[in-house]
Amino acid sequence: MTSSVTRQTDPSPLVACTISRDVQNFDLLIEDMEAILGEAWGDLGFAEALAFIGQPEAETLEFVAVAIDETDEDDLVMLGEIIALASRKKIKVILIAEDVSPAALHQLLRQGADEFVPYPLPEGELQAAIERLKKAPVLVAQSPTMLAHPTKGDGVVLAVHGLAGGTGATTLAVNLAWELATVEKVNPPRVCLMDFSLQFGSVATYLDLPRRDVVFDMWSDTENMDDEIFRQALVAFEDKLWVLTAPPDIIPLDLISSDDVRRVLDQARKHFDYVIIDMPGTLVQWTEAVLNAAQIYFTTLELDMRSAQNALRLKRALTAEDLPIEKLRFCLNRAPKFTDLSGKSRVKRMADSLEINIELQLADGGRAVCQSSDHGQPLASSASKNPLRRDIAKLARSLHDLGKSDAEAA
Repeated sequence: MTSSVTRQTDPSPLVACTISRDVQNFDLLIEDMEAILGEAWGDLGFAEALAFIGQPEAETLEFVAVAIDETDEDDLVMLGEIIALASRKKIKVILIAEDVSPAALHQLLRQGADEFVPYPLPEGELQAAIERLKKAPVLVAQSPTMLAHPTKGDGVVLAVHGLAGGTGATTLAVNLAWELATVEKVNPPRVCLMDFSLQFGSVATYLDLPRRDVVFDMWSDTENMDDEIFRQALVAFEDKLWVLTAPPDIIPLDLISSDDVRRVLDQARKHFDYVIIDMPGTLVQWTEAVLNAAQIYFTTLELDMRSAQNALRLKRALTAEDLPIEKLRFCLNRAPKFTDLSGKSRVKRMADSLEINIELQLADGGRAVCQSSDHGQPLASSASKNPLRRDIAKLARSLHDLGKSDAEAA
């Protein structure tokens, strides 16, 4: 370990630096840096860091690890300047904190820190954070098209809610968002996919995206959310689809309120043409806010008793609260094939008994659907000729054409 950048004796260039008031207070950090990088790192004080990062010698740095504890909260302004400068120089920032207040962490994350790791360091966590930095997708903040040309605040909101486990709600949400994002080769619409299943949301898994702590920070303080905070909470998938993942850790569904949801949706509608929401299976306080904001509220079900019972219970709940039940669009997953007359008869009997209209019937995508999600790819990339993919692509095209027709009529 080198105690200072100026005492670096290894001719190989520095790839990282620790930045702290006194690195000896973070002995576990020293051990991990040595184990991961050998001698290819240095140590800087706060004042030294501001001077060094601006020099040509810092161009080889891949990341800096800013280590702080509660005694450093008086230097938040300087720390914020260090993090902001590193971000401008395209140097990743790992924030390592011990006994620091949530408000201070929030402030520093807003300045541009890419990863947060608590101290004492959990075993292997620093290595994992470095690996995430290396494989991280392009952040929305780096995209020239994101937030550059706001819409009129009238982006279309489409929610997807599974009436039972395994009915394909997340599959529909993810693939519908991707099909809308690629529906036009020239001037495609801007699409945001939002995972509102805060506890077990799997959108990040379906697209192989990282779950970032800044998502939790955004939900925790939506009153002070601005364009910058919202932008930092998003990640881009192939620079065509922007995603708000679920937080890294399981949090209570009632942590957020209807007002929180409305603020986030207002931000999304302001910057995107389509906002696709993957809803939790549970009805919560803020479900009403999403239902009121959505133009269409897709509900997925299957041809079985549990789906039928839950569809009936959902109808009763919305009717009792005088909520806009007419926004519901029932989507039958694994629908019978065209030649399956018996299956089609069962679908009709189910719709008649529930007094609903099953407007959308999605084909059974088979094993390719599971394989696609395991590989972190939409069906269009992994199985473009899959019958389920074709159905979702057709839905996306019809929605987009309808939207264009309405816009031209207006």
